[in-house]
Amino acid sequence: MTPGLAWLLRFGGAFALLNALLTFENRWPGLGVHAMPRLSFELCLGLAALLAWVAWRGVPGRRALTLLALGFVALVLVRYANVTAPALLGRPVNLYWDGRHALELLRVAAGSVPAWQVVAAAAALLLGGALLVLAVRALLAVLAQALQAPRPRPWLLAGVAALSASFAAYVPGERDTRWFFSLPVTPTLWQQAGLLARVVLPTQHDGLGESPAFDGGLQALATPQGPGDVLLVFAESYGMVAFDRPDQAAALAGARAAFEATARAQGLEVLSARVGSPTFGGASWLAHAALLAGVDTHDPADHDLLLTSDRPTLVRHFANHGYRTVGWMPGLKRPWPEGRFYGFERLADDAGIGYQGPDFGYWRIPDQAAMALLRAQELDVPARADDARPRFVVFPTTSTHAPFHPLAPFVDEVQRLTGPQAYSADEAARALAAPLALRDPLAPYLDSLRGQYAWLAQHLRQPRAAPQLLIVVGDHQPPGAVSGRGAPWEVPVHVVGARGALRQHLIDEGFVPGLTPPAQSLGPLHRLTRVLLDAFDAPQPPDDADSPGEPGMHVARRRALGQGT
Repeated sequence: MTPGLAWLLRFGGAFALLNALLTFENRWPGLGVHAMPRLSFELCLGLAALLAWVAWRGVPGRRALTLLALGFVALVLVRYANVTAPALLGRPVNLYWDGRHALELLRVAAGSVPAWQVVAAAAALLLGGALLVLAVRALLAVLAQALQAPRPRPWLLAGVAALSASFAAYVPGERDTRWFFSLPVTPTLWQQAGLLARVVLPTQHDGLGESPAFDGGLQALATPQGPGDVLLVFAESYGMVAFDRPDQAAALAGARAAFEATARAQGLEVLSARVGSPTFGGASWLAHAALLAGVDTHDPADHDLLLTSDRPTLVRHFANHGYRTVGWMPGLKRPWPEGRFYGFERLADDAGIGYQGPDFGYWRIPDQAAMALLRAQELDVPARADDARPRFVVFPTTSTHAPFHPLAPFVDEVQRLTGPQAYSADEAARALAAPLALRDPLAPYLDSLRGQYAWLAQHLRQPRAAPQLLIVVGDHQPPGAVSGRGAPWEVPVHVVGARGALRQHLIDEGFVPGLTPPAQSLGPLHRLTRVLLDAFDAPQPPDDADSPGEPGMHVARRRALGQGT
C-alpha cells in the first residue's frame, strides 16, 4: 500500500465516521437512527479550524483532544434530540424546557419497567457515553495527524472552500439542505440560547396575550334543582388522530357507540367540537393553562409567566359564583406551589386523593379509581352533608399517558375502587406482566382509550347528587409514534348534558351532536374558554321563564312541586 493511499484511508475513514455522527436521521417512528449520506456543516467548519491549528501549533495535546471530543459528543446529543423529538412529540426539540422535565420522563419510564432493567439501562448509557467520547477522541487524533503535512497551505485553502460551501448550502429550517449538506446542529443551540435569554431577562419578554373578561354569569347552568356541578376532564393524549385516522376510528367505534348509548339512556346529549392544542405529544400543563386561563400558552415561557401573574381563571370564576372548586390531580406527585395561581379551594394530588389499591406503574392511580374516589368525596350525596355548594372540578387523567402501560383492568363494582381491595393481587400482576410496547405503542394506546370511554360511561350511569355538566377535552395528540408524521395539533372536545340556552350557544359556535367532532376547528384551545364563558352566561329562552318580567320564577315553583329536571 502506497503512503498516499494509506493516508487517504486514515483521513477518509476518520472523517466519514465523525460525519456520520452528525448527519444521522430518525428511523421513524421510535428512538432509532439511520445514516444519511450528507456532509456535516459543523464538521466542515471544525476541519478547517483544526487544519489552521495544526499548521500553526501542530497536533493538539491529549487534554485539548479530550475537550474537543466532549464538545463533539455534545453536538451529537443535540443532533439526536433534534431528529428524535419530531418523531416522538410531533414538534421540534426545546432543550431548555424539555430538559427541565427530562427527570420526570425518566421517572415515568422507570416506573413502567423492572428495577434491574433501569439499572442496566443507566449503566449501558454511561458506558456507551464514555466509549463514544474515547472513540471520537481517537478519530480526532487521526484527523489531526493526517493534516500535519510539510506544506499545509493547499489543505488550508481546501478547508476554507469547504467552509464557504457549507455556508452557501445552509437553508434555515429545512430537514436536508440543498446540495449535499445535512441540517446544521448549531442553529438549534443558538435558538435555545435565545430562549434562555428570554427567560432569564424579563425585558426580552413580549408579554402575555389578552385574557377573557370573566365578567359574565352562570345562569345557563341553572336547573330546577339549583346550579349543577361542572366536571372538566382533561383527557391525557386524547387527540384528533383517534378520529381522523380511519384505522384508529374503526378500532374505537364500538367503545364510542357504547358511550353514546349510555348517555342517551341517561337523557344526556353529547355535543362535540375540535380545537387546536398549544402542545403536542407532551407538556400537558400548557393545554391546562390555556383553557383554564383563556391565554395562548404555545410558548412555554408564556406559561411560566402566566403562573406568576394575577390573571383570572375559570376556577376563580366559578368560586366567585358560589362553587366549591376542586383540582383532582392523581398525576401530581410533588409540591406544586405555583398551582395557587388557579385558585382551587381543594387541590388533591397523588397522596391526597386517598387511593389504597396497588400501584400501576409510575402513574399509579388508574383513572377509573380516581373517578370513584372523586364521586365518593365530592360529588355523591354523602359528600354534600356538610357542604351543599355545587362543584367545579378539574380532573386531568393519567391512564392514557405514554407509555400506555400498565393498564388496570375495568372493575364493575365501583365501591371496590374506594378501598384497599380496589384490585386483587392477581389483577395487578396480570396488568404489570403485559409487555411494554415502546416500538409499536398503537395497540395499548387504543386499549387505554377504550378504558377511558368505559369508565366515563360508568360514571354517567351512577346516581348523581346534583345535575352535572361533563366537559371532556383532549390535552394534546399522542406521541408521534402513534399519531404519525405531520399530524395536526388538534384535540376533541365533548360536552355531555348541555341543555337549553347552553346547548344552543354551543351549537351556534360550531359544536355538533354526537361524539365525532366536525372537520372545522373552533380555533386554538384558549378560544374555547371564551366560547364556554359565553355559553355559561347565555340567557334562558323565553319559554323557560314564567313571564318576561319574572325570569326564573319557574325554578322555585318546580322545586315547590317536587318536580325533577
